[in-house]
Amino acid sequence: MEASRILNAGSSSLRLAAVALLMAGCASMAPPYEVSALPVPPVYASVTHQDGASAAAIGWRDYFTDPQLRSLIGLALDNNRDLQSAVLRVEQARAAYGIQRADLFPSIGALAREDRSRTPARLSLTGRPLVASQYQVGLGLASWEIDFWGRVRSLEDAALETYLATDAARRAASIGLVAQVANSYLALRGLDERIALARQTIASHEKTFRIFTRRVEVGSTSRFNLTEVQTLLTQAQALGAQLELARAAQFNALTLLVGVPVKLPPEQGQLDESNVFRELRPGLPSDLLLQRPDIVAAEHLLKAANANIGAARAAFFPRIALVGSLGTASVELTDLFASGSLAWLFSPSISLPIFDAGRRQNNLSLAETNRDLAVTQYEKTVQVAFRDVSDALSARVWLRQQVAIARTALATQVERARLSQLRFNNGASAFLDVLDAQRDLLNAEQQLVQTRRELLSSQVSLYAALGGSALDFASPPAGDQPDGQGIGGAPGK
Repeated sequence: MEASRILNAGSSSLRLAAVALLMAGCASMAPPYEVSALPVPPVYASVTHQDGASAAAIGWRDYFTDPQLRSLIGLALDNNRDLQSAVLRVEQARAAYGIQRADLFPSIGALAREDRSRTPARLSLTGRPLVASQYQVGLGLASWEIDFWGRVRSLEDAALETYLATDAARRAASIGLVAQVANSYLALRGLDERIALARQTIASHEKTFRIFTRRVEVGSTSRFNLTEVQTLLTQAQALGAQLELARAAQFNALTLLVGVPVKLPPEQGQLDESNVFRELRPGLPSDLLLQRPDIVAAEHLLKAANANIGAARAAFFPRIALVGSLGTASVELTDLFASGSLAWLFSPSISLPIFDAGRRQNNLSLAETNRDLAVTQYEKTVQVAFRDVSDALSARVWLRQQVAIARTALATQVERARLSQLRFNNGASAFLDVLDAQRDLLNAEQQLVQTRRELLSSQVSLYAALGGSALDFASPPAGDQPDGQGIGGAPGK
């Protein structure tokens, strides 16, 4: 009979705990998540057509068509230390979220203990020393907060959004790394082209210098003309040395980005848009909300700040906790599992701070201010993303024109150098005109290579500014990451 009463009481307590569990998480003190208009124009001013593939639909392996560049990017994604640090930060955030999420559920543990005590004779009712023993085995419920006001749920939501923001930051780091490797590779290839042109010029000037040295020896030309040739030769040699130094530094930078020693084949010819990239369609600025990982990260941080407001508001309400245990107890070890040894404890508690010197109010003010800062940061991130895309689009348009102009200028300088040499050979002009034409020809060749490299870099910048492909830099599989709400819309206050 007594056992039945105890079991009934325990069942009632369990039902009460189940009701509390159902009520937990039903309430949330977080403010509603709202959306506002984007702080950017609806279209890009520099876009006159929408040809090509969308950046969100084309992976970097398909966008970058140069095999050597694809190989370097793959190595960098596997070995770059900064990217590895970003991945580890994601794991940190994942673990932090798991710790916070565990607070939603009760913590139950098994226990087994023995208590022995001795009471002195002067304190014993019998006047003799008393030694007592107690044995206990059972399950214990640690202090578990019943989340009536959504405080624990809000903290769990904040941890989830922080994790998702960290993962988005990892994707942003991946895209940034791809852009860095591509730009470094293009810079290296551009320097190789310029060095090849400089070497050709040096070889030509050395041949001319030998010819004019012989002419001075036989008295067919002046020493002044020889010094002019020598000046042009030393200028070309100085340019070659500068380019070699720049190439060495660029190669070292590329090696650092890739994370492993880099081996590049010898000269591979000129780089052009057609053999490096596919054409991209920029789309609309609103597409950036889903494509740019830094915008996605900023939105998740805003949601986390919004959830922290809910936790700060819930702190003003009573906090209810449960402590309990169920098992057997006996003074003799042999009687531990005997009939009638059932023991249980059910201890709910409620607490409400009355005076905290304004701590809770200031925590709420801090959470609201952090939310407002997150909104501002989100809007700034969107604006920066719009500017990045606009700059890349403008660069693509105007650098293409500059490349065309540079090619025309080079063709003009080639013809000028040829005509100057013919005029000098026929005695119609001074050799100084030939030297000037050759100097300008070298400058035109170098300028064309530089401008073409800048155009290629603008294509890399456009791919990165549009957010790259979500397929290549996606989060871990659904089974490996916590549940979260989808992304969409621009948040507001």
